[in-house]
Amino acid sequence: MSEAPLPASELASRHALGTATPAETVKLAFGRADEVRAGRDGLNAILASDRDTALGTADDVVRLHQEGNQPAPLAGVPVVVKANIATLTMPTSCGSRILENYVSPYEATVVTRLRAAGAIVIAKTNMDEFAMGSSTENSAFGPAKNPLDPTRVPGGSSGGSAACVAAGIVRIALGSETGGSVRQPASFCGIVGVKPTYGRVSRYGLVAFASSLDQVGVFGRTVDDAALGLAAIAGRDRYDSTSADMPVDDYRAVPNADLKGVTIGRPREYFPETLDGRIRDRCDAAIEQLRTLGATVRDVSLPHTALAIPTYYIIAPAEASSNLARFDGVRYGLRADASGLRDMYERTRSHGFGPEVTRRILLGTYVLSAGYYDAYYKKAQEVRALIANDFRRVFDSGVDVLFTPTAPSPAFPLGAKSDPYEMYLSDIFTATANLAGVPALSLPIGRVDGLPVGGQVMGGHFAEAGLFRVAFALERALGETAHR
Repeated sequence: MSEAPLPASELASRHALGTATPAETVKLAFGRADEVRAGRDGLNAILASDRDTALGTADDVVRLHQEGNQPAPLAGVPVVVKANIATLTMPTSCGSRILENYVSPYEATVVTRLRAAGAIVIAKTNMDEFAMGSSTENSAFGPAKNPLDPTRVPGGSSGGSAACVAAGIVRIALGSETGGSVRQPASFCGIVGVKPTYGRVSRYGLVAFASSLDQVGVFGRTVDDAALGLAAIAGRDRYDSTSADMPVDDYRAVPNADLKGVTIGRPREYFPETLDGRIRDRCDAAIEQLRTLGATVRDVSLPHTALAIPTYYIIAPAEASSNLARFDGVRYGLRADASGLRDMYERTRSHGFGPEVTRRILLGTYVLSAGYYDAYYKKAQEVRALIANDFRRVFDSGVDVLFTPTAPSPAFPLGAKSDPYEMYLSDIFTATANLAGVPALSLPIGRVDGLPVGGQVMGGHFAEAGLFRVAFALERALGETAHR
């Protein structure tokens, strides 16, 4: 892993004090990006970048400070965003040929808020096409690679953003989550990834995959980086009716000493007999650290966990089949030459969509079709309610957060999972949080065969501050142990 830039808070502080300039920091980020892009083992983490605009924004940060404005919390800090998040420059391709050269006429609210916080967006990152995947191998522009071992995947679907943070290009990156697409790559790349409560962060400008599950998430090199990033983008947005009008806590204002008074649940279903014993050992060691810090740990049950993957892979494709109907060659994106309207639809979608997207559109259309809706989609929504009730019951019983593995394995080799169902099981510990709409965070807790292992902390709705309290304490207690 490349040497990381300074922590985001320190970079912003140095820019405010004038001991470093945003332009220098941006140039260093592009330099690191060029390094990891070069050679046979290039990571293919970045799909588009914009040096001129980034350097111009860096000059604006300095000018605003010289005019007497208060330094912004992310003043001059370079960030990257996933290619399904709309920006006014650089294509919002979603990792797909059908939107390969599409540049949005508006920008996502999260991008607007990053800029308002002083951050500088330098690049758009590689991803599984339309966020459908767990390895970033489904990108139309080739797979991204893991900075720790370029023969392995960085996770997905936000693998490009995770790789940029792990490779030392930036300290903060945005991804998106539908079933674990921030937390699983964070685990694979040895960094921090947080999925906020559904409604905590605006989805305006995030290209929809499954609207009731999608959420913008944040990667950070450390818990503090992730906390700064989430604080910058959280909050109600009038452009997104699903965003919640809830106060945003100061995620960094957490106790520095211990976890006395905190009750942590250990869900039995997340520690099955089939769990890799080495991952179990890392989780057990992390739980013991939490006890040492003063937390009370107790076993709990989320009995419908085993139904999460089949439920997710009915609901998400169903919503995708509806959302992706707009990519038809008529309004924007790719349009194939054809002899008539129907032929144009067929050719555009056949040439523009890759095999995984096609598979999920077909599956989603099937479960929504007449005669199958009640048997599949309606039943899946009923089971989803049961999964959400499991979380509600546990948190109502006095449990503050849950601790689990993030993924059932470390990063696997490129091309290792050709069976779609085997790939889908990569999300077995993460999809539940999306179905229930609760916040969850992954942070490094150790390594197996030199590869990172992530521990997952989950909380009740809008309880992100509690996640960060536990994550800060555990990160501090584990120290370098988390990275070896």
